[in-house]
Amino acid sequence: MFFAFPVPPESEGTTSVRKIKRLLSFQRYFHTQRFCRVISSQNFLSIIDIDCSGQAKCMLEKVGTWKFDIFRFHQMTNGNSLVALTFYLFKLHGLIEYFHLDVVKLRRFLVMVQEDYHQNNPYHNEVHAADVTQAMHCYLMEPEFAKSLSPWDILISLLAAATHDVDHPGVNQPFLIKTRHYLACLYKNTSVLENHHWRSAVCMLQETQLFSHLPVEDNFLIERQLGSLILATDINRQIEFLTKFRIHLDGEGVTLVDAGHRHFMLQIALKCADICNPCRAWELSKQWGERVSEEFFHQGTFNFITYVVEPLFAEWSRFSNTILSQTMLGHLRLNKATWKEILHPQATGGNVTDATYGKTN
Repeated sequence: MFFAFPVPPESEGTTSVRKIKRLLSFQRYFHTQRFCRVISSQNFLSIIDIDCSGQAKCMLEKVGTWKFDIFRFHQMTNGNSLVALTFYLFKLHGLIEYFHLDVVKLRRFLVMVQEDYHQNNPYHNEVHAADVTQAMHCYLMEPEFAKSLSPWDILISLLAAATHDVDHPGVNQPFLIKTRHYLACLYKNTSVLENHHWRSAVCMLQETQLFSHLPVEDNFLIERQLGSLILATDINRQIEFLTKFRIHLDGEGVTLVDAGHRHFMLQIALKCADICNPCRAWELSKQWGERVSEEFFHQGTFNFITYVVEPLFAEWSRFSNTILSQTMLGHLRLNKATWKEILHPQATGGNVTDATYGKTN
């Protein structure tokens, strides 16, 4: 469960200190610098205007291309890539107008989400969240999806992508379980991180009251579907989803007019977006590979590509056999071969499968 802690009273000269109680995990509560954070007027206004800056705006015009360089974009936005990109996508998809969203509440929510990613994590940080959100946008624009998705589907998908790893501690689930971390106890050793990401996102939605103008039933549905998408990213459920995906494709296929099928494919799309970096061009993929290896102490980049990424994207290309799918598979195979050469430069019988395969979610 989560606990409510009182927000410190607003002091003279500060701006918009939180006026409602924040539902916080103990971890975030003890990180007082995060708990008591306040966004200055100047900083908030700069974030509001960030997507209007020259170079960042030029990059956003190409946000639907697979070669989008999230690292460069992060620099162009002065470290605000997640806020700038997600807000732009909400505007691009017409979600602000369709759902009558308050742009100040939306910005505040996105800033809170971005701040609750741990910048010190080499991999699971706000840049990864922005990268996943950009990939999700690319998938939503694929012909099979674009003709069938409703504004509601797009809203839930982008929210899930932006928040799917929020407040990630930089260690994996087995570590939390072995160390008897309170989160492992709280969620009974089941989808520990994913449950925490979901609950954290819901808390921020409630605090900012982003959807307070919508019916209560819609708010409950947003929370449930957001949880369903985020929980699907649990790497321990990889075989479950991959098997179900193959059954659909080998049978009558996926009928996107069916709400259940459509939601399942959004789960698959988020899973793909979450682990898509081996499918990027080498100059981007290499940076991600180095980051995840640094965070998880070389838990097996090659095996992660071979046993997790490649099977999922092979089935994705069956579902959506487009230029983007072939581009991703092409990058994946080239990157896999390059990593193999790096690991075994002599290529004389070295067994790459001896590397430790680590679950990184």
